[in-house]
Amino acid sequence: MKSETVIIIGAGPCGLSAAIELQKRGIDALILEKGNLVHAIYQYPTHQQFFSTSEKLEIGQVPFYSTERKPKRNEALVYYRRAAEEYNLRIHPYEKVTEVEKTESGFAVTSEHKDKQKRYQCRYVIAATGYYGSPNFMKIPGEDQAHVHHYFHEAHPYFKRKVTIIGGKNSAVDAALELEKAGAEVTVLYRGSDYSKSIKPWILPEFDSLVRHGKIDMVFEAEVCRIESECIVYRKDGVEHRLQSDTVFAMTGYRPDHRFLRHMGVAVDEKTGRPSFHSETMETNAEGIYIAGVIAAGNNANEIFIENGRWHGKLIAKSVQEKEVQPSH
Repeated sequence: MKSETVIIIGAGPCGLSAAIELQKRGIDALILEKGNLVHAIYQYPTHQQFFSTSEKLEIGQVPFYSTERKPKRNEALVYYRRAAEEYNLRIHPYEKVTEVEKTESGFAVTSEHKDKQKRYQCRYVIAATGYYGSPNFMKIPGEDQAHVHHYFHEAHPYFKRKVTIIGGKNSAVDAALELEKAGAEVTVLYRGSDYSKSIKPWILPEFDSLVRHGKIDMVFEAEVCRIESECIVYRKDGVEHRLQSDTVFAMTGYRPDHRFLRHMGVAVDEKTGRPSFHSETMETNAEGIYIAGVIAAGNNANEIFIENGRWHGKLIAKSVQEKEVQPSH
């Protein structure tokens, strides 16, 4: 069993930031990541532009230069690779943490890599697992079919195809705009009665114009019942409708993995999904376990972004260093 001081679960921007801040205080953390570096950003649509300006995405004082004020997905991938290299961070990609158990001296962490199990002993664990890796499943028949997707990458493969988007927030609207531009026949099914207030104000007018001109079909108050191989069945005003669909994008949002936190002994509020933690240290109620990034926001993913979650690392590093200097008796 390999011994570490700190293991960070997740190599997103907030996990990387925590590793950098620990390194500045003389603690060399190991990052275990089930995908590769900033995998959630890699999952973004190919041409996605961030809401934040580049300087608000910076970590470790590494400057982020982008061609526009708000960088694109690919620029962010390049930037975070550079930041990880600049600090020579220890990252084990494609190594998924499967269990964290309390031991006398800290924690036993079990992971899987290429079908092999690995075990580590460490004194502190930082959960920086984000939420983009866990889609909100609708739990309806047919959702697991190959033509149903929870992530949208690029519109080109859907030229002249009938595409149904389920959802009505930013990811759904962004996908609809890209697909319409690429020549897809787009229908959006949304359970709300009007446009979501969370839609970015600079894209709503364009989307609404396409709906009003019949370029995109928008169905409000639509309750999706099931997905079949060639159509989607939904109910509106008590009447069942069948809509022919070659491809379905279920853009129904994402959620943090609460089960994993609970299994580690972290208390999670049933209503808000917010883990119990101290805001000045980011340490949870389970001593020695910290959280970093959007996972601290619970179900409200709009509360913490990279631009404020990246500061969690400083709080964590300070707390860990203080514990290392003054170990508890």
